Amino acid sequence: MTDPSDGPDSLVRAQRSEEDVGSADTTLLASPASSRAQSPVDKAARWHQDRSQDHGHDSDSDDGEDGADTEGEHLLAHDTARLNRTAAATDLQADEGEPPGPPQKAKPVSWSSLPKKTQLAILTLSRLSEPLTQTSLQSYMFYQLKSFTDANGNAPSDSTVARQAGMLAAAFTFAQFLTAIMWGRLADSEMFGRKRVILIGLLGTCIGSLGFGFSKSFATAMFWRAVGGMLNGNMGVMRTMISEIVKEKKYQSRAFLLLPMTFNIGVIIGPLLGGLLADPVGSYPYLFGPGGSVGGKEGVRWLMTFPYALPNVVNAGFLFGSAMGVTFGLEETLEALKGKPDYPLRFSRWILRTILRRRPVQEYSALGDSDDSNEDMELRAGAKVEKPQIKRKLPLRRIWTRNVLLTLLSHGLLAMHVGTFNNLWFVFLSTPRYNANPAPSQKSTLQLPENYRPHLPFTFTGGLALPPRSIGTALAIMGFIGITMQLLLYPRVSFRLGTTTSLRYSFLLFPIAYFIVPFLAVVPSTLAAPGQASGALIWVCITLVLLVQVTARTFALPSTTILVNNCCPHPSVLGTIHGIAQSVSSATRTVGPVLAGWIYGVGLNKGIVGMAWWGMCIIAVMGAIAGQWVKEGDGHEIWLEGEEKRSEDDAG
Repeated sequence: MTDPSDGPDSLVRAQRSEEDVGSADTTLLASPASSRAQSPVDKAARWHQDRSQDHGHDSDSDDGEDGADTEGEHLLAHDTARLNRTAAATDLQADEGEPPGPPQKAKPVSWSSLPKKTQLAILTLSRLSEPLTQTSLQSYMFYQLKSFTDANGNAPSDSTVARQAGMLAAAFTFAQFLTAIMWGRLADSEMFGRKRVILIGLLGTCIGSLGFGFSKSFATAMFWRAVGGMLNGNMGVMRTMISEIVKEKKYQSRAFLLLPMTFNIGVIIGPLLGGLLADPVGSYPYLFGPGGSVGGKEGVRWLMTFPYALPNVVNAGFLFGSAMGVTFGLEETLEALKGKPDYPLRFSRWILRTILRRRPVQEYSALGDSDDSNEDMELRAGAKVEKPQIKRKLPLRRIWTRNVLLTLLSHGLLAMHVGTFNNLWFVFLSTPRYNANPAPSQKSTLQLPENYRPHLPFTFTGGLALPPRSIGTALAIMGFIGITMQLLLYPRVSFRLGTTTSLRYSFLLFPIAYFIVPFLAVVPSTLAAPGQASGALIWVCITLVLLVQVTARTFALPSTTILVNNCCPHPSVLGTIHGIAQSVSSATRTVGPVLAGWIYGVGLNKGIVGMAWWGMCIIAVMGAIAGQWVKEGDGHEIWLEGEEKRSEDDAG
């Protein structure tokens, strides 16, 4: 108790006590751990009793102090009454066993709620540059291969071009297959890390794109496609970085949707860009040809010599810009490299801070939900600081769990028929139409059996004979449908169905799409063969076919990415798992286009254009069966010895 003779000291103690209660009213309500240690009502009541006694001893004070003390008592009485009501209500629920209120229904995650948007944006732009490059060449690859004449000046046949297109696609993916696991291991190592591997991939794809654009033979084009694939292991590493940036599962359906959504944006822009820029001298002679406004008297020489180089030069510019964005803006997510200096990133932040007068965006993470996170900070202050544990890495031989193998099987079959569709689709659109009554002056490039007569439902041949611009439009339709589905349909449906169910339902749509594709060749056209297929009915049917295929792909690709990420048996091998998944994907995307291109060529020679497409139906059905065995993991199926001991200690 305070002695009246203490004078100012008693007033100081009273003021300090009043401040303590003011903070206790807030802190103790927010801290269940502290509430369990000492009831806030008891604290407030005890303080009120002591304060009243102090006030009695200090009755000789002046009126100003009396008024302040009276006001403090009123405030304290109000706070104490509120604490009493809160504690009484809590005790009543505990005594009567009253269950808590109904749990609030989880709300779908919005795009604006995603964490670290700047880092996700850099990864998204880096991903955009790659499908931009890959899809732009699809609009003119058939015609570029036709331009690779032999020593006698003869152009290859349509069936040969179909096989060559499959081999070009296989050159890229086979090189990825050979190196994807290596890039995954390097991304997990302290020597390279995630960021450097992505940077190498972007610059390697840039070099491969330039080499392909300036190729004058099929062998040269094959070489540069292989170089681009060999240096590119970015897909698995980007997925790893997204999973490390966005760790909460509730955000994963949105975050992992960014990569396929970016792919669809590239599918929209890339083919249109390739179709507009391919063979600029032939398409825009008044600009680039001899006597043109840009070409001058002799035309633009390098564009006349390399008619398909311009779209690749533009793509290389996009890739180089993305590489600069990664260098100066992307943060390393590998735990072992997080504390190490990143001088390009420091330089860019110095530019923002000193020259542009902008401060780097501060990122925050939510506190854990465990009881430890709710303990009072005063209790934590005296806690013993644990020594950081040595992080263990799961050996490669222990990675191959049952769920990993089944997930990789499903992932590989999906990549096989989706990758084959992307390659075979533009070949089918470019294939000449079948002309039953050719004029004597018209020479058909389709090699058919003698006395060939088409008859439905399976014996018919020919494609749509679309030029590069129309092929770009058809491929862009695929992108428009995909981006619309991903923004409007996928988040809601995936939130309701869940990842695994969405994957299984989407697998059922692929066989339908592949079965009906070749029947586009017999849809009535406003232009007679051998002219290009045209008319509203043609484009409506193309859109319907793509609607089925893209809807299935919209749900399947992000779902399988999430399942691959979560099947990882230990966090220390997450980059390796994604590297293995990309290697499996590259292997199946290597076999698929080569096999389908060969079957497509055989089908053209036999007069059955749907042979390859119906073969893809079988692969899609196998993928649907494999998808029934896949289950979603938690990303930490295997616990190493030190981690098991720690988890047991935490549980105790």
